[in-house]
Amino acid sequence: MSTVAVAQCREGFEIEAGLDLAALARACGVTADVQAVPRSGHAVATVGGASAPVLARWTSAQRAAPPVFARSVFIGTGPLTIASPARGNNRPDRVEPLAQALAALIGKRAVQAPWVEYPDTNAGKELSSLARALEPRLAARLAALAVPVTDAAGAARAHVFLLDGSTAYIGCSAAGTGAAWPMGIPRLRMPAGAPSRSARKLAEAFVTFLGPRQADVLRPGQRAVDLGAAPGGWSWQLARHGLRVTAVDNGPLKGEAADDPLITHVREDGLHFRPRRPVDWLTCDMAEKPSRIAALVGTWLGEGIARHAIFNLKLPMKRRYEEMERCRSIILAALGERQVRGALALRQLYHDREEITGYATSEPHSAAR
Repeated sequence: MSTVAVAQCREGFEIEAGLDLAALARACGVTADVQAVPRSGHAVATVGGASAPVLARWTSAQRAAPPVFARSVFIGTGPLTIASPARGNNRPDRVEPLAQALAALIGKRAVQAPWVEYPDTNAGKELSSLARALEPRLAARLAALAVPVTDAAGAARAHVFLLDGSTAYIGCSAAGTGAAWPMGIPRLRMPAGAPSRSARKLAEAFVTFLGPRQADVLRPGQRAVDLGAAPGGWSWQLARHGLRVTAVDNGPLKGEAADDPLITHVREDGLHFRPRRPVDWLTCDMAEKPSRIAALVGTWLGEGIARHAIFNLKLPMKRRYEEMERCRSIILAALGERQVRGALALRQLYHDREEITGYATSEPHSAAR
């Protein structure tokens, strides 16, 4: 059975997730035959010449340059037939074929209990009940087969990715490269009092890019500028963390953002606004060409106007990957011209739609990978 890399993604971004896999393959010097079926919610790369050293290089490449559009990537094998059609009153047994295949793949390595996942599509969601039922039974069967399942955070994570009720890919993701949540989807509730649903998007950005360093990098008393603030979801989220926010937008703020004493509303054009003195944070969610936002972020960090930035890039319908790469180059070139040793990370978050979210910093040790 061939070695494959499986990437889960937002429906409609399969080509871009496949390009993520192709870039990783190039980085570690292996061939990759990528298949990205439109509207399937995933892409698969059959990896040529894969061996233990190659797979270790793949993991290193993924740590050094995480994929942008792939929410979760694991290395394994498949597709496997995991159940024969049910006959009469007999239900198909999926647990045993999966357990045996995982045991053979894992060997004596300690792994975290498998996540049973499925495509994040309307068709895929029909597998959610099956996935929930399989997960505890599969973990129990692996334990019975003496597969070393552990809760240790540094262990690899086992994955089962259901294509349908009888076919799946299996594999593992190394600690620090796999998703932090099943299917790469954080379970974030809509916070009470938020002026808009975009507040949840910024909350996901904090968790994704800052992780356990959030309390050190995002602190009460810091100053932030939120460009394109209306109706105030991002400004409200920043104020909720104790930051003093200048919310820049010609439109009105709504709800609690309009009355929060930590938020000062300035009616100006976000592309041209500059604070009187440097701030800790820039956030930006404006409906502008992505290259203009990239240039703006590069200017703010390169000139020392802000130390950290979280921003959205609204991608075009076509050539999205190329536009993402162009924006990355614009930001890094702006930092390089001013000899700022900054860092940049780009991801398509679960709460994004046709955009990606970026985190840039002039403090390279603070950039989430």
